[in-house]
Amino acid sequence: PGLVGGTEFSVVRFEGDQSKADNVYKGTTPLTAADVAESVFWAASQPEHVNINVIELMPVVQSFSALHIHRES
Repeated sequence: PGLVGGTEFSVVRFEGDQSKADNVYKGTTPLTAADVAESVFWAASQPEHVNINVIELMPVVQSFSALHIHRES
């Protein structure tokens, strides 16, 4: 998924630097773990004849390129 806040991912990514991790999400409304879980649940709840090939989740502040994030000032 795209930006997902409220997890330890960015803290691990920045080797425990909470300030750097917080800056990743500053000025954005990221996805939550619950958003991702709901999408996985939806996919798993489809009838047997439904094949879900791809799910791509991103918050509306993030474009298709991971480098482009709209931050509110």
